[in-house]
Order: sequence, then C-alpha cells, then structure tokens
Amino acid sequence: MCFLTPDTASFGRLLLSSDMSWFKRDKPKIEEASSDEERVVRTEGIFVKCPECENPLYKRELIDSMQVCTHCSYHFRFSAIERLNALFDDGKYVRLDDEVTSGDPLGFVDTKPYKDRIEAAKAASGLPEAIICGEGTVGGYKCYAGSMDMSFIGGSMGSAVGEKITRLIERALENKAAVVIYSASGGARMQEGTLSLMQMGKISAALSMLDKAGLPFISVLTDPTTGGVTASFAMLGDVIIAEPKALIGFAGPRVIEQTIRQKLPKGFQRSEFLLEHGMVDMVVDRREMREAIIRVLDFMMPDRKAA
Repeated sequence: MCFLTPDTASFGRLLLSSDMSWFKRDKPKIEEASSDEERVVRTEGIFVKCPECENPLYKRELIDSMQVCTHCSYHFRFSAIERLNALFDDGKYVRLDDEVTSGDPLGFVDTKPYKDRIEAAKAASGLPEAIICGEGTVGGYKCYAGSMDMSFIGGSMGSAVGEKITRLIERALENKAAVVIYSASGGARMQEGTLSLMQMGKISAALSMLDKAGLPFISVLTDPTTGGVTASFAMLGDVIIAEPKALIGFAGPRVIEQTIRQKLPKGFQRSEFLLEHGMVDMVVDRREMREAIIRVLDFMMPDRKAA
C-alpha cells in the first residue's frame, strides 16, 4: 500500500495540472495519401513520344542525339541556335546582325497588327528574327552561317531576313570564306508584300557574286523548306544537302493536286524523292551533318583553312 504525505500529494496535483509539454509530438503526423492520384510518380517533361514509331524517348537522351529518335531516326524540329552550336568548331561563333529586325513598312493588319505579331514572335521564340547568323570556323575553315527558325512566324522571309542573308554573303566575299545556310521556312512573309518577294532576287544576286569568286555555298534543307525560300537561295547551293524526310517544295501537295488534277506519288516533295530525281545532292542524318559539311569544304576549299 502506498501512502501519500501532504508534500507528495501536492506534487502529484501539480504534475497533473501542468501541460506536460515535454511529452508532446513536435513533428507533424504522417498523413496517408488521400487518393491514388497523389501516389503516382510525376513523369511530365521526362519522356517524349516519337510521332513516327510511337516509342517513348527519355528527354535527356533525345537532347544528346540532337533531337533525332534513337529508334527510328525521326528528326524532330531543331532550333536555329542549336544548329549553329552543332556546326561551328567547339560551338564557338560570333553572332552577326542581331540588330537587323523586321519593320512594318505597309502598316499591315490581318487578325492583329503586324507589329504586335512581330513582338509576340520575339517573346515566344526568344529570337530577334527568323534567322540567326554567325561567323566562325567549321573544320578549321572560315565560315559564315545562317540558320532559319520556324518558331519565328513560320521562318518566313521578310526584308530583315533577306538583308541578314545578303550581309552574310557579302562578308564571305570580303573574307574569302564559305557560306552555309540552314533553311526552314514557310516562304515569303505576306505581311511585307512585294518587299518580301524582292529578297529572292536580292539574295540570288549576292550568291551569283559568291559563285564568280569561286567560294562555296552549302545549302541545307530541313523540314519544312517551302515557298519563296525554295524558289530562290535554298536551291542555289553548290551542294544541296537535305535532312531525312524533310518536306521540300514550292507549293503544297494539296495545291499541286488541285492544279494538275492528278494524284501525286507517295513521298512526293520529301528529301528522298528529290534525291532520286536529282534535285538534291545528299540526304544526311542530322547527327552526321557537320562531318558531311566538313568533307564538302575539304573538297572545295583545300587551300583555305584558317590559320
């Protein structure tokens, strides 16, 4: 039997009346997931589905393969900056003429003002214009390269694009260098009307001067290359290289079928079809493109390697 003295009884009452904070849980309780959805591992942005073979592709693996499917070699879209980084030696080059951007000479308005469309394209693409130009070396050869980007108003060719390409060719003439242009375009930019169409002749005239100087122009056609770009400088290369299964043509297949009232053959206007009919010189996988361009430069500029 336990007997409580007055002192021990007082201590017991004091103990029971306290908040006993030293026994309280400091950490929050572990709560169970309220639904099955909360227990699912999030994979958004980790995998990409190939539209050709439908295989899942780990995004990091796709980046390492230069946006080419490792299962079926389907070529995803590649940005202008990525192309220049992959082309120049060590990915080093000097950006040229970024200050040359589109104006609005006609005050054009369709569903919205052309000025607003330009600003929206700059914000969405992070580019100043539909082509990025650079100066550097490729395989040790002095080279001026331009790369068009579909994310800027469909890679359309306006006055600024024409001016940047012409300046690129003029610099190559001045410095006895090669020109490489990656085309990716829906054609001439309708918001600039005739001023846009004039760029076809302007660039072609500059390329004629490059040809007379005996300097190479390598034209690389990517998906898609259409309209006024195809009808001018894209098909004027000393060597014309195309990526696999790229759509290349002037008018679209539907327009052609309606005009000639005939069904077009399978694969019409694709790289492989054009190679069979002598319209392009090579069809080259993007992962092998730089090496192919260097081989062309070795053949065309054997004595002009940069020091």
